[in-house]
Parts: sequence; structure tokens; C-alpha cells
Amino acid sequence: MFLSGTVPPVADPQAPKDSVAAYGDTRTQTAGVLASIEKQLRALGLGMGDVVKMQAFLVGDPAKGGRMDFAGFMQGYTQFFGTREQPNLPVRSALQVAALANPGFLVEIEVTAVRP
Repeated sequence: MFLSGTVPPVADPQAPKDSVAAYGDTRTQTAGVLASIEKQLRALGLGMGDVVKMQAFLVGDPAKGGRMDFAGFMQGYTQFFGTREQPNLPVRSALQVAALANPGFLVEIEVTAVRP
């Protein structure tokens, strides 16, 4: 199963929709994206342990001098992968990109999962 790029849900509905404040920092956005992916997979009868490949597109965080916040990404990522409950780790690429569709997005993730 190939899931297209998933972007973060709104974390602060009071913030402007095109701001980082609306979606949160890299950690918050990563956790939100992965929760959305988990929900999509569940609807297909799959789980996070079935993910075999991930591509993460990270925008440089203005709060980090324009560099991607890989540590923040990992803080969100490790809530879903490599845990006691779900020990599997997909192959993964994390890339810094110039921008995503919304200026507030710092994270977009696409995954490939296989049926057991």
C-alpha cells in the first residue's frame, strides 16, 4: 500500500492557517502526521508495524536558523517506531526541502506498507 504525502493537522486553530504556530514545531507536526498515517493504515487493516519505507520531507525551521529539526522529527518518530509495543523500523529517508504546500508545514511524510 502506498500512502501519499501526509501533512500535519492544525494544532492551534486560533493561529493563522499559513503559520508554523497553527501546526506546531517539528516534533508536534511529526507526531500529528504519523497519527494520521496510523489512522489511514488502520482503515486498511494495517498498522505502523507494516510500514516498510518512509520518506520524510522537512522544511528548515525558522526557530532553528533555517535548518531542519531532525531531533524534533526523531522525538515524534520514536513515539510510533522502535517502541516496545511496535518495535519495527522502516527504511527511511529524511530530506530538507525548500518549502511545502503551506508555509506553516514543516513536515510531510509518505509511507509504503505491506500486508503481512
